Amino acid sequence: MVLKLYGFNLSTCTRRVGVVLHEKNVPFEFYEVDLYKGEHKSPAYLEKQPFGQVPYIDDDGFILYESRAICRYIATKYASQGTSLVPTEPKANALFEQAASIELSNFDAFAAPAVYEKLFKVYQGLTTDEAVLQKYLTSLDQRLEVYDKILSKQKYLGGDEITLADLFHLPYGTMLAPAGSDLMTNRPNVKRWFDSLVNRPSWQAVKDSVKATA
Repeated sequence: MVLKLYGFNLSTCTRRVGVVLHEKNVPFEFYEVDLYKGEHKSPAYLEKQPFGQVPYIDDDGFILYESRAICRYIATKYASQGTSLVPTEPKANALFEQAASIELSNFDAFAAPAVYEKLFKVYQGLTTDEAVLQKYLTSLDQRLEVYDKILSKQKYLGGDEITLADLFHLPYGTMLAPAGSDLMTNRPNVKRWFDSLVNRPSWQAVKDSVKATA
């Protein structure tokens, strides 16, 4: 059975899963969930994803939601193909988990609400609160100063090999420039690292829209 991805083609979390499916060379069917029509809040959808969010996958009847959990599942199930994204050696795996925790606590926690404030609120016809936006960007700026120090010593956040932790930054990291921020390009080591991620064929395949490959 071909893996099925249910999501919104432009959503950050759907693209997070899409990039990993491409990295692992996993064919998938894509089923568009129309957020504008409220399909993610329908009773049928809520049976699969009780929080009414995107995406979720159906892997031959196995239902899984939360984009980072989906990415870990894909990387583990298809460990022998494509790019190795989750180290198995205990110390390397611990450094990967450390990097994944950094992304969630020190990047996404500030980048996601900043993008929401500047872009997503506008899409919803709401007004950006500039003070709130600057609060999140200032906090993110402080964290990326630490990133730059870490990345001055190694190629990726968890060491010298790419992992899921690096790829997890792509959806919101690429939206910071449209939100008016240069935080991903104004430090040399962060810029070098992020440019290398953005230029990967897997991201190029999903950056504008997630499309089925099966």
